Amino acid sequence: MTKKFKICTLFLLIIFSCSKSDIAPSAADSTSEIDTIDNISVVARNYLNQVINIMQDNSINKYTIDWNNLRSEAFTELENNAQTIQDTYPGILKALELLGDNHSLYIGSNEQYVNPNSVICEGTAFENIEVPSHIGYVKVSNFNGSGGSDGIAFAENIRTQIQSQDGLNIEAWIVDLRANTGGNMWPMLTGIGPVLGNGTSGYFVDPDQNEIAFGFDNNSSFLDGAVVMSLEPAYELVNPNPKVAVLLDNGVASSGEAIAVSFISRPNTRTFGDLTCGLSTANTPFTLSDSARLLLTTHYFADRDLNIFGAQLSPDQFSDTEAALTEAINWINNN
Repeated sequence: MTKKFKICTLFLLIIFSCSKSDIAPSAADSTSEIDTIDNISVVARNYLNQVINIMQDNSINKYTIDWNNLRSEAFTELENNAQTIQDTYPGILKALELLGDNHSLYIGSNEQYVNPNSVICEGTAFENIEVPSHIGYVKVSNFNGSGGSDGIAFAENIRTQIQSQDGLNIEAWIVDLRANTGGNMWPMLTGIGPVLGNGTSGYFVDPDQNEIAFGFDNNSSFLDGAVVMSLEPAYELVNPNPKVAVLLDNGVASSGEAIAVSFISRPNTRTFGDLTCGLSTANTPFTLSDSARLLLTTHYFADRDLNIFGAQLSPDQFSDTEAALTEAINWINNN
C-alpha cells in the first residue's frame, strides 16, 4: 500500500530561538521616504520595519537582496490607511516573497500564517515493506511535535524498529525517507543514530560561512557540542558501521533533507530515488514585539565534508520512486 503526500505548507527546521530582547536595532532604521508615507500609523510603519530589519540582518540571502527595493515594495503593498499590525500582513507577505528562500514564513500572534507557499512537492510513503532477511529496514517519517515526551516517543519508535530487526545476520540497512516532509529533526536524528553512527554528520552554515556542527554520539543528538535529545539506554548495532542505502523522493523536505544530508558522505552509503523538495536550509524563529514569530531561513545545510546545499538533493542513483527499494537491495547485494 502507498500513500501520496503533497507539501503545500512548508515544514520547518528550527535550530535557534531569538526573543524580542535579542533583536538589536538595525542600520536599516534610518529615515527614508517610507517614514513620510501618509495615512499609515506609527504602529504599522514601525512593525513592518521591525520585520524587514530582522530579515536584513539575518536572512540567508542578506548579501544578495536590494533591501531598499524590498522595503519599498513591501510598504507599497499596504493600504493607505494601514493602522494595525494585521494591516501589515500584505507587506510582510511581499517581503517574504522577495526573500526568495522558499522556506521563511510569519506566524501572527493570532496564529494566522503569512506564507508565500511557493514550493509544492509530492512524495509517496510505502507501507508493508519487505526486504531480505540479511537487510534491516527503517522508516523515518516526518515529525512536527516538540522535543518533549512526544519527541522521545517518536525517537523510541525508530529505535524500536532497529532493535527489533538487529542481529548477527543483519549486514546492511535501508533508511526510507520518502515523503518525510520535515518538522523537528532532533527526534529523527536521535532515533536513527545507531544506524547513522557516532560523530558529526553535518553542519549549519550561515551567509558569513560560520559553521555549527550537528550529529549523534552514543545515545544523543547534538548541536554545537551540546546535547539536544537522548535515549536511554544507549544502543549499538550488533554489526556496527554497516552499509546503508537511503531512499529519497520529491516529498523529502526541510528536516527530512537534514537527515538525508546526515547520510551523504557517510562511508559505505548510497542514496536512491529522486530529487528532494529543495528546502535544505534551516529556519530560526524571531519573536516580535506582539509575540508573533518570524521563522526566517538563516542557514544552509552542509554534509560532514562541508559540501553546502540549500537546494534539491540529488540521489547517487536516480530511479522511479517505487523501484528505489529494489535498486537499493541490488546495490547492497552486489557491492
